[in-house]
Amino acid sequence: MDAASSSNDLTTECQTSEHLPEQLSDLVKQTIPNHVAIIMDGNGRWAQAKGKPRVVGHRAGVKAVRRAVSTARKLGVKSLTLFAFSSENWRRPDQEVSLLMELFFTVLRREIKVLHSNGVRLNIIGDTSRFSERLQKQIRAAEAYTADNQGLILNVAANYGGRWDIVQAARTLAEKVAIGEMTSSQLTESALAEHLCMQNQGEVDLMIRTGGDYRISNFILWQAAYAELVFMDTLWPDFDEQTFCQAIELFSSRQRRFGLTGNQIEKIRNI
Repeated sequence: MDAASSSNDLTTECQTSEHLPEQLSDLVKQTIPNHVAIIMDGNGRWAQAKGKPRVVGHRAGVKAVRRAVSTARKLGVKSLTLFAFSSENWRRPDQEVSLLMELFFTVLRREIKVLHSNGVRLNIIGDTSRFSERLQKQIRAAEAYTADNQGLILNVAANYGGRWDIVQAARTLAEKVAIGEMTSSQLTESALAEHLCMQNQGEVDLMIRTGGDYRISNFILWQAAYAELVFMDTLWPDFDEQTFCQAIELFSSRQRRFGLTGNQIEKIRNI
């Protein structure tokens, strides 16, 4: 069988499935993920190991954020999503939560010009209505300041939960059905996806968790459906360019199948 026949057979084989992502060939051949998500875990333990207050670890974690953003830009990553504060983190001691909110405000104010000068677009995802009006105002200003940038999209998940994201999208669709803007038969996966956070960005290709735990903690459940998961023992303040690149190398070494067989994927890679 010649190469042209093999290609035609593969095309026919792929077209028989109704569930393949668009641009499957490009996804299979990725060596650098377009969208990376990171659960930044280990700030408190890093500080405690050094005999220092947990807030010291959170401040050190900000430096790791800078390194991650810089590395993502160098590698050509299109979207970087960082889990900064989950909807469950409100359960932490009041003093730590207050310090985190103040640190978030300070970082937004100090870092926004650097992000802007490097063409980074900031996008805060999550239910920000629970934050103080002062912090909400700073968030709006930071997003507006970088809104026209065309480089890396930096999504910061703050008061975010994956279940919340899905529920708020479903609620929006239900309201549209109730007022007659759409019918229940139009409630499809793609319709729901259009109302999630980051709806205009590609799905997550690689999810990294630092800190040694092996769970995703209610983070971008829908968007990471086909993500490769990399769990690292490195505590977040120690996450640097080398560590990031190690995770990318693991990603590029894996065979992403999207429901296909290994042989099908190898054929796509060789086209």
